[in-house]
Amino acid sequence: MSTTAALAPASPGLSSRWLFWGPTLIWASTWHVILYQLDSGVPVLNSVAWRFALAALMLAGLARWRGESLRLPLGAHGLTLATGIVQYSGNYVSVYEAERHIPSGLVAVLFCLMVFGNAFSGRLFFAQTVSRRFLLAASGGVAGVVMIFWPEIAATGARPTAALGLGLGLLAVLCACVGNVLTLTLTRRGLALVPVLAWSMGYGAAFLASLSLINGSGWHFSWQPSYLLSLLYLAVAGSVAAFVMYFKLAQRQGAARAALTGVVIPVIALAISALLEGWVPTALSLAGMGLCLGSIYVATRPQ
Repeated sequence: MSTTAALAPASPGLSSRWLFWGPTLIWASTWHVILYQLDSGVPVLNSVAWRFALAALMLAGLARWRGESLRLPLGAHGLTLATGIVQYSGNYVSVYEAERHIPSGLVAVLFCLMVFGNAFSGRLFFAQTVSRRFLLAASGGVAGVVMIFWPEIAATGARPTAALGLGLGLLAVLCACVGNVLTLTLTRRGLALVPVLAWSMGYGAAFLASLSLINGSGWHFSWQPSYLLSLLYLAVAGSVAAFVMYFKLAQRQGAARAALTGVVIPVIALAISALLEGWVPTALSLAGMGLCLGSIYVATRPQ
């Protein structure tokens, strides 16, 4: 039985193609936009907290506009709290901290492994299966990303704290996979997606804000136009729009299929980097891009 067949019929709205490419293009662009956050002097914990606090408020407003109640059963708040801590706190903070110790290219490769993590958790928790062709094609996509970032990956061993960075990167991937399971568990119980995301991101922001006070970093903000505009983009596009589309795709076609976005994102992000940051592709990286895109095409073809 295929992943799609194991799920309920697709809900009306955007096509699956839009649900795939929407978050892919948005999250690929956030790689560049996050640089404006990092250059602002605002601590990472604060920036991520502001991002998801703003996103939670907008999702709450969207839910009310759509006539969806923000009230959740008491038991659901425990799961949304856990989702906020792992998906919107642990995941993002671990990514930022990992990149202090290992190249961002290696972090991108690690996140490609979400395809297999989501396939395993989908089989374990939701009785969703994927075809052998899908797994082989996804493996080809991961190999393509490895080729793209091979010079960075090969130089990782020279970093004295590379093992710590690798551990943090794997922790981020684990947090993302667990967050996927928790969110889909809540929606499969009949809860509307937007209110679930609003509560989850709100709890994640509150957790990060509390952590900032506990570790002594305090609360900081920047009124620089670059910081404000990048924060608005990350909240509106990178959090509200992208996560709604991503989880709607996961509901419709399974978490493994949705995680393929993470395999394509590095290719598009590097194309943006070539335009805006002067990145120059090599023959190996171009071959890796071709292998990655070709593998995604094979993985997403109908059975």
